[in-house]
Amino acid sequence: MQRTTMIQQEWWDLRAEATWGNTPAGQDVVALRAENDQLRRALAGRAVIDQARGMVMVLTPCRRGAARKLLVDVSRKCDARLPEVAAALVAAWEGKPLPEHMQRALRRTLRRFHAENQGRAHDNQADRPGRERP
Repeated sequence: MQRTTMIQQEWWDLRAEATWGNTPAGQDVVALRAENDQLRRALAGRAVIDQARGMVMVLTPCRRGAARKLLVDVSRKCDARLPEVAAALVAAWEGKPLPEHMQRALRRTLRRFHAENQGRAHDNQADRPGRERP
């Protein structure tokens, strides 16, 4: 109980320093709050990206890495940040129309993705023992 009281007292002392205009401590608090806000936004963006990646994995049977690569390619083609593209895809799943430029980028990326996978499937079949390559 004594240790808990001591920790709480130290916390209140630090809090008092920050609120009474101690410049270095106040700047530290401001910097920590800014970092906390930045981390909170990053985590929120990551959750949306993970949700969109899961959607891509279900709709385009692929693994995690391929789904993320597909999302990154779409974001590059439509010149938008990855969390924006992911949020738009999740919103489209929920009924909101996907912006036209993202539709085009997604369509092109999916065509290329499927063409690459068809080529790999063809190569894998040709490399199996007992099969000749055409």
